Amino acid sequence: MTHVTCTVADGIATVVLDNPPQNRIGVEAVAALSAALDEIETEEVRAVLLRAEGENFSYGGDIEPWPGWTERELRSHFSDFMRTFNRFEQLPVPTVAAVQGRCSGGGLELAVRADVVFAGESASFGHPEQSIAIVTLLGGIYRVAERAGRARAMEWALTSEQVPAAEMERFGVVNRVVPDGDLELAARTFAEKVAKGPTRAHAAHKALLRAWESGGRATTDEIIFDIALPLWATDDTRMAIPAAVHALRSGAPRPAMPFRGR
Repeated sequence: MTHVTCTVADGIATVVLDNPPQNRIGVEAVAALSAALDEIETEEVRAVLLRAEGENFSYGGDIEPWPGWTERELRSHFSDFMRTFNRFEQLPVPTVAAVQGRCSGGGLELAVRADVVFAGESASFGHPEQSIAIVTLLGGIYRVAERAGRARAMEWALTSEQVPAAEMERFGVVNRVVPDGDLELAARTFAEKVAKGPTRAHAAHKALLRAWESGGRATTDEIIFDIALPLWATDDTRMAIPAAVHALRSGAPRPAMPFRGR
């Protein structure tokens, strides 16, 4: 049984953590996630929806084999986990996570790699790592800090408290909190909306944000035109700008654009 599944339909890839009730993430799950990313990278995918089966998004890492791993094995496995999670984070299409129930440890570290996070109103988030005397192994504390600030990220890491979805929304870790029963529909509707957009422009915005995160505003100002100007050669831009100019000159509303993602 695979712990992660992937289906592609109408330009949207749906990636599902499918090992309830805890959806723990271990070697098998990461291998299946890597295979899902392989499929996404070869299909004409324009958005990704990440969700989970069962009552919880994920309790985090599958810790059962850890005591038997040597330090070399720990480094090898966690490096593979990091590479795979980062591949998800760096996909050149919008990614949306739908989080229900408990989202902890590696589950949180995966969810915050999505571009947009929807959460059910009863969802909770946390870093349980200090309870077993380790750190957020896959970059969770500093990814949360990018969204919520250093002080809040440190507090949550120190205490391992379960933080309610509403508080995570207030500090910018979660984009939207919706009723539990509406979660999947709300997240999928958003994914469908962005999947109909200018995919190459979405990828450029993701690249700009990555550059800003690593180098700051001044560095990103230096490279913005290298990322932005190639968009003028895309089919979507060649269609949309003349149509917008025509609407402006004629005094008509700008029409909705049938973007093709290329």
